[in-house]
Amino acid sequence: MSDCEGERSEPATDGGEDAPAFEAARYPDGSITYPAHPVGPGGQEPVGTVDLSEYTATVITWTTSTATPPGVREPNHVAVVEFDVDGEPVRAIGQATTGDLAIGDDVEPVYCEELRDPEAGIREPASQEWDGFRFRPVE
Repeated sequence: MSDCEGERSEPATDGGEDAPAFEAARYPDGSITYPAHPVGPGGQEPVGTVDLSEYTATVITWTTSTATPPGVREPNHVAVVEFDVDGEPVRAIGQATTGDLAIGDDVEPVYCEELRDPEAGIREPASQEWDGFRFRPVE
């Protein structure tokens, strides 16, 4: 399983081989949430999306899990990060590419085709999506 360290996140612009968008929802009151919700903080439906892969984020906190579920890398570094999208804070949680993190570090989303091993779970591999984003420190 790739740790996605060398892969760069590129927004999907043509539906081709580029990475998919890391989509958050934008609501009429200006708030943005990740993941998207059918109803936003102001009680309204989303009016658009924001591709978070176009932004860097700041590490709010992080941890390392050494007792991971089947198919998830061990150790598994996980971070809570905050994006600043036009002055609106957007928080996300996800795997980090390294345990060499500190609160306040800048990170960028990196697309990974496999966040965990599809063959290690109890479900049929075709029944789930295995891709997503990890957070990599910005150098």
